[in-house]
Amino acid sequence: MGGDRGPSAVVAGIAKSAAKNAEIRFILHGQKDVLEKLVSRRKVLDGRVEIRDAAEVVTMDAKPSHVMRHGQATSMWSAIDSVRNGEATVAVSCGNTGALMLLSIVRLRKLPGVNRPAIACLWPSRNPHGFNVMLDVGADVRADEQDLLQYALMGASYARNGLGLHHPRVGLLNVGTEENKGRAELKAAHDLIEGRAEAGNFDFVGFVEGGDIPSDRVDVIVTDGFTGNIALKTGEGTARLIGDFMREAFKATPLSRIAALLAITSLRRLKKRIDPRRVNGGVFLGLNGTVVKSHGASDPTGVSAAVKLAFQLAQSGFTERLAARVASAAPPDKDVALGDTAGSMK
Repeated sequence: MGGDRGPSAVVAGIAKSAAKNAEIRFILHGQKDVLEKLVSRRKVLDGRVEIRDAAEVVTMDAKPSHVMRHGQATSMWSAIDSVRNGEATVAVSCGNTGALMLLSIVRLRKLPGVNRPAIACLWPSRNPHGFNVMLDVGADVRADEQDLLQYALMGASYARNGLGLHHPRVGLLNVGTEENKGRAELKAAHDLIEGRAEAGNFDFVGFVEGGDIPSDRVDVIVTDGFTGNIALKTGEGTARLIGDFMREAFKATPLSRIAALLAITSLRRLKKRIDPRRVNGGVFLGLNGTVVKSHGASDPTGVSAAVKLAFQLAQSGFTERLAARVASAAPPDKDVALGDTAGSMK
């Protein structure tokens, strides 16, 4: 209910998903009278949607602490509780990110051994699969070496289950690739991640720089939430700027308009490849349940992309595999049996 485009975009988005995937079912949380009207217009949703009445809405400017104290009657709270109660496998929301993260942490709880949950996003890249995973992109601005190790393990698990990569390559974002560069916690994290690579079934490529984020050198980029969020917003802004420049260039003269017509197929292919709606959906990692945060301004195409990602993660048993992966990162002084899980973890 709380996204910038309201419930109509959400219902249109799940209808697109339902038309493409006969296996998927939905629990819609929000004002029942509004949702019933929207769903009734989409025949593809007949018999595939259960509506949970929730009278209140978490607005985009609501303070997370206020939602935590007074938001029990909101659609966001209801959606997260459906995952907590085992009724839904994944929660998808276009709403207030801060409130969604706080509610998810409090209602679902963190996985044992996780200090700071992370938000992972997909970034368009030169890799054959088309995307790289980057985390954290905004859940927490701080991260020490143990947190960065957990991010590496969670990111590798996400790459396996979300992108189908059996042996992902993990890089640690830094100001340079030399081992003597960076803050003390980055150097310590470098050694920790390198030491876990073989047992974690991933390749550690070492430090990577900003220019490597969209490259084919790495599949998973690990960083703190402050750096990751700035990189994400910078990338989104740069993509919009380039798109605007291209439109201006092709409209500049009659010849450039003709050139645009001749290149229309290639331009459409380029637009599709860099379209942020196709990679819509930041996944909250490190919780007892999976939550996908769709962009607040998502249109039906963006909502459908977030639902597709949620379905893929649900099918793979992602939450259980992630829990096993995080358990393997527990410090040596904790009683965690690694031998039995190392061979079965995906």
